[in-house]
Amino acid sequence: QVQLVESGGGLVQAGGSLRLSCAASGSTFTINAFAWYRQRQPPGKQRELVAAISSGGSTKYADSVKGRFTLSRDNAKNTAYLQMNSLKPEDTAVYYCNANVVDDLGTKSDYWGQGTQVTVSS
Repeated sequence: QVQLVESGGGLVQAGGSLRLSCAASGSTFTINAFAWYRQRQPPGKQRELVAAISSGGSTKYADSVKGRFTLSRDNAKNTAYLQMNSLKPEDTAVYYCNANVVDDLGTKSDYWGQGTQVTVSS
């Protein structure tokens, strides 16, 4: 079992910055990939992929955040960081961390964090 703990959300003015962290802990595992998704209001809206990073460090971003967000990871700490710059009101959402994990038996699983609110005021 793996637990993901997110931190770093909050309220910021448009043009400002925030850094989200996602720390993984638990039994023996290897993280293949980290990803951040977001879900905007209303709550029923589909969760959208914001950014993802592979075990080798390759990244991909949603078009809406390219050039503004940077996703990185510290494998030694099993932690991913999403640096968000030049924030816009439309970035307001609950951000969820996702980790694709392989355990010591080779079983792959997906885990989710509890979500962290990011609010950008105009």
